[in-house]
Amino acid sequence: MKTPSLHFFQPDKEHQKTLHWAQEGISAGFPSPADDFKELRISIDQEVVRNEAATFYARVSGESMQGAGLDDGDLLVIDRSLEPKDNKIAVCFIDGEFTVKRLKVEADCIYLMPENKKYPPIKVTEENELIIWGIVTYVVKKL
Repeated sequence: MKTPSLHFFQPDKEHQKTLHWAQEGISAGFPSPADDFKELRISIDQEVVRNEAATFYARVSGESMQGAGLDDGDLLVIDRSLEPKDNKIAVCFIDGEFTVKRLKVEADCIYLMPENKKYPPIKVTEENELIIWGIVTYVVKKL
């Protein structure tokens, strides 16, 4: 099964937009009267980008990570400066193809774990060429 490719984008700091933000939060329970509803402006890039030089965006292509909440077409925020660790979701370059999977690090082996039972884990062996390209820090979804 061929893994769909990812297309990467860098944050555009020159044309940054600020959006209105409800500082007090939005109730997900019972509605409450809005007393002094305060509004600030924020930049999404400032919220999700911690290291501008090492941050990239990519769109999810496929359904292998649905169980982790990553659906086809979602936008990933990827930080290349973060240390790959067990249980982190990472963008990996394995044998010439990009994929996004959860890392399972064992004493003598690394597995790239899908979050959809339709897809098998990928056991990384000495025969594989693996580069852990970056760690997923946020996902932006359309509802």
